[in-house]
Amino acid sequence: MLLSCDKNFEEINKNVDDPTIIPSSMIIGTVVRNIGNSLYSTFNGNEIGENWVQHQSLLQYNDPDRYKPRVASMDGMWNTFYLAASNANQMYNLAEAEDNKINMGIALVLKTYCFTLLTDYFGNVPYSEALLGPGDGIFAPKYDDQESIYNGVFTTLDDAIALIQTGDGTTDSSMDILYAGDASKWVKFANSLKFRSYMRISGVKSVSAELQALVNGGNLFSSKDEEAKLVYLSEAPEANPIYESVVAGGRNEHAMSATFIDYLLSKDDPRLPVIAQPAVASGEYVGKPNGYKDSPLPGYGYDDVSQIGELYLEPTAPAYFISYSELLFLLAEAAKKGFISGGYGTAKSYYDAAITNSFEDNGITGAADFISQGDIAYSPTNALEQIGYQKWVSLFCQGFESWTEWRRTGYPVLTPAVDGYISEIPSRLKYNSDESSLNTANYNNAVSEQGPDDLTTKMWWLGN
Repeated sequence: MLLSCDKNFEEINKNVDDPTIIPSSMIIGTVVRNIGNSLYSTFNGNEIGENWVQHQSLLQYNDPDRYKPRVASMDGMWNTFYLAASNANQMYNLAEAEDNKINMGIALVLKTYCFTLLTDYFGNVPYSEALLGPGDGIFAPKYDDQESIYNGVFTTLDDAIALIQTGDGTTDSSMDILYAGDASKWVKFANSLKFRSYMRISGVKSVSAELQALVNGGNLFSSKDEEAKLVYLSEAPEANPIYESVVAGGRNEHAMSATFIDYLLSKDDPRLPVIAQPAVASGEYVGKPNGYKDSPLPGYGYDDVSQIGELYLEPTAPAYFISYSELLFLLAEAAKKGFISGGYGTAKSYYDAAITNSFEDNGITGAADFISQGDIAYSPTNALEQIGYQKWVSLFCQGFESWTEWRRTGYPVLTPAVDGYISEIPSRLKYNSDESSLNTANYNNAVSEQGPDDLTTKMWWLGN
């Protein structure tokens, strides 16, 4: 009884639930959820994007509405997107070891998506050396300029598409929470991301040939069933972050903006009752003006202002990475500007389809009647303005993308916060607060090349 044996000790004591190598598919959910949770956090997407583009307005704790965002929010997004890109890079390496080319391609799509967010929000950022480390001789990654980053984006997406289209490998459908293992939809996501990215830089580079090639290729989203979105689950902590904060957390701070409500009322837009709730006090749709220092602003208390519509507060409300409606509006703009062929008829067709799809997203009918009315009906003389305003409506609760498209197009025309800490709507986010001390030389070079690390420094793709 006092004797023991150590034969096969290592095998007997191996924890089968703690594998040393995980399947590459397992990482998809982590990356997708981290991105979606960051974009849709009320501290991020609502307080920054939604307020700055005047979809929403904060009722009491209104510093972000006056262009003083939380440092923790900006730092957090920087850290989250770099971590997600690093995880996607790990997925690529695992897939490569598995000889799983489909998952290698998916990993590149996710990694590239992260870098488009980083450069669109911050400007010049670490890119070519970002995922390297001491083992590669990199202790402090350099910052790449936006043009170089976008060149890398297009090259990497081409590589991703080629890998996925080989058909070599498989993706575990239970782990792919974006497309359930459908490789063809990942190809459409990659191509639609390319289209969006080419449109983003279309003000500073000629991209007509590239855009037309994407249209001719026939591999863009062709329905809402193919759009890139994370559908959340019905229970916390897997529910939509807006639901978790506003409904489960009882935080009714995020109310509707007067700018947005007044626009929807002026157009008699049937989406209004879905997008917003009537104010408790009056039973009417009322928005709060953005950017006043009074907290709360007299006459705009919690019961006086419309809250976010119930559809957008559902626990299962999706986090959009790229919506089908957004792609259709981009196609309409491209046709109007002559970047793709078809002229008036094609631009109108995409514009009408985009509004129709937005109505469907909001669970209502009547798009045809709405599209036919006066200043909504497509008009070549002010088509870009129409596209810009209707895209703004369709991007409700997609705060960062709506803010980015406002920066690019100038639509809608917005008046800056009345009592803003700065005198204009921000054009970027500030770098992670650790960068100036931990990556000093490269941070200083970025500031020297791009401009001050301020909210008002413009993006390269604006042509400034």
